[in-house]
Amino acid sequence: MVLLFNMNESSLKKKLSKLNFNNLRYFDSIGSTNDEALAWAAEGAKDLSIVIADEQTQGRGRLNRKWFTPKGSALAFSLILRPSASMRPHLSRTVGLAALSIADSISRIGLKPQIKWPNDILLNGKKTAGILVESVWSGDDVDSLVIGMGINVYKPSVPPAEFLQFPATSLEDELGSELIREDVLSGILGAFLHWRERLGEDELIKAWEELLAFRGGQVEVKSGGEVPVTGRVDGLESDGSLRLRDIHDKSVIVRFGDVSLRPSA
Repeated sequence: MVLLFNMNESSLKKKLSKLNFNNLRYFDSIGSTNDEALAWAAEGAKDLSIVIADEQTQGRGRLNRKWFTPKGSALAFSLILRPSASMRPHLSRTVGLAALSIADSISRIGLKPQIKWPNDILLNGKKTAGILVESVWSGDDVDSLVIGMGINVYKPSVPPAEFLQFPATSLEDELGSELIREDVLSGILGAFLHWRERLGEDELIKAWEELLAFRGGQVEVKSGGEVPVTGRVDGLESDGSLRLRDIHDKSVIVRFGDVSLRPSA
């Protein structure tokens, strides 16, 4: 039997204070944690402030897709990141920072995650988490980043099959034993602090690359209205862009943007 954990603000603050995540806004229900975090960041929220909700009614992912967050079943939170001067040259790696943080936490509970470039976490080829990074600008400079993360923890967090564009699963489905959302969250945030300090290092790209889903396999990448690109997943560039090999074994670089990646037949 899975041990359900009813999150509340006081217990979360106690748990996260050990990691210095002291600025927290908790909601039993909210439209979107990213929207709340973007507004809070614009008001001057401190670095590493966090918005977390038990339920999202208007959760969203990349490409304006809806993110399903039923009450009591998932983790849905957004981190506000105020980049230091040393981090600014490497902000394109932020989605990798978030992906590794989730993957590390999931690995510690005995599962084997993969990162579906650029922003999804897979277990046994099924999506269990997603990431949405958005920016708050001050003139031509990024003032802060909002990093939204959604993790399917318990079985009810997985949307009905008719709403899925990619197979999905939950930690409960894959683990088959008890787990507590608060512990998964703490693991993610602890890993986030670790990888944040290494944002500009080759170690981060190497770790991200090692977890790439479909590595060595053929994929099709759609970017906006452009003609889809098909190639073999080869690795990552230093900025986190995806490197493919086409049928002529030439390198093809896929930059960030409205990108959709699928394994090709």
